[in-house]
Amino acid sequence: MRIDIITVLPEMIEGFFSCSIMARAQKKGLAEIKIHNLRDYTLDKHKRVDDYPYGGCAGMVMQIEPIDRCISSLKSERDYDEVIFTTPDGEQFDQKMANTLSLAGNLIILCGHFKGIDYRIREHLITKEISIGDYVLTGGELAAAVMADAIVRIIPGVISDEQSALSDSFQDNLLAPPVYTRPAVYKGWKVPDVLLSGHERNIRDWELQQSLERTRLLRPDLLNE
Repeated sequence: MRIDIITVLPEMIEGFFSCSIMARAQKKGLAEIKIHNLRDYTLDKHKRVDDYPYGGCAGMVMQIEPIDRCISSLKSERDYDEVIFTTPDGEQFDQKMANTLSLAGNLIILCGHFKGIDYRIREHLITKEISIGDYVLTGGELAAAVMADAIVRIIPGVISDEQSALSDSFQDNLLAPPVYTRPAVYKGWKVPDVLLSGHERNIRDWELQQSLERTRLLRPDLLNE
């Protein structure tokens, strides 16, 4: 999989992709993350990528020309499954969407910034608009990093123990059960006996029961989906 991220602040997320699971995925050749500075695609001598909005409202708007130039350049080299725009009014990002996008070959993620982007970009260049939550960030860089992490980590081979990813919260519309490790007793706080029993069936039943109880308590909306 290849993910191309278009941003006006590449330094904001470059470090994120050079460590931990993101770095491991790239070293294994399972993912390729390319970050593109949008300012490299403007013909303006000052490298401006924004301008005042028509209509006189407050804020600055990202221009269509450098974005179109960047996306067109990338598309001339390969086909893309989706051209994604990070925006608070987009479709809510969730585990199901991450699973679907992990099957893609190539993705472009455009990070929004300033007041927003020229709406013609959304009308003619973007194929999918995604939000990571009902709040506004300074820019879409953090959202792009969140999405890329959620997508790449479930590509087969990225995580050594693939069963670990499959048992994460939301994979089956349930929250994950509690997990424990050594010591079995700490300050009188004990690990549940069933987890020390070695009885696989009883352990799996306990985990399912715990997942259901935690979901009913914390995210009952998931049980209605």
